[in-house]
Amino acid sequence: MKKERSYMDSVHFNGRVWCAIMAVILIGIPFLECAIFRTTPDMRALLLGLIATAPMYWIVGVIEVFTYFPMLGPGGAYLSFITGNISNLKLPCALNAMEQAGVKANSEEGEVISTMAIAVSSIVTTVIIILGVILIVPLTPVLESPVLAPAFAQLVPALFGGLAIVFIAKNVKITIFPLILMILLFIFVPALNSGTVGIMVPVCVIITLIEARIMYKKGILG
Repeated sequence: MKKERSYMDSVHFNGRVWCAIMAVILIGIPFLECAIFRTTPDMRALLLGLIATAPMYWIVGVIEVFTYFPMLGPGGAYLSFITGNISNLKLPCALNAMEQAGVKANSEEGEVISTMAIAVSSIVTTVIIILGVILIVPLTPVLESPVLAPAFAQLVPALFGGLAIVFIAKNVKITIFPLILMILLFIFVPALNSGTVGIMVPVCVIITLIEARIMYKKGILG
């Protein structure tokens, strides 16, 4: 008799399968375009570009796995890596959902809530993108209105600001140093901009973990 998979076994099996499918699709698109247009890239330029950029993304990819899996749970993490936009959308949705439900990220309840929140956010995002594609032409004059421009510029800061207040209030001792450090870095190092968020989030997490460990050892944290 075939043994049924447990929930977690099923999550890992399906997560690996879909991640592999997405990897094949993403890697296959350039080859498909080359076949359609009957052309090939400049291999020397491609190799030089990969040498300059790929190692950074490999490192970030490994760090993000260790960063997001404990925060989102296996189901939420697999779904986030497949659908993308983790730090700007999936992570805030999952953390807020678990906060509202009063569950911890490393619990079975937290795993379920996180996965459901990320799944719903993925569906909503897809629907909004479809509507955006359909309505982009008639809505362009409204969206480009000078009156609304300041509001659109503050959407992401408002989202993360609201989430930050909740977590900072709960862990004031831990958050003060990383918060000040990141603010100073982004102020005095101009190269750090919105494009480096994917790198700086895992870096900040590691710094916070080290700081929390030191504070715990010194008896500062109860």
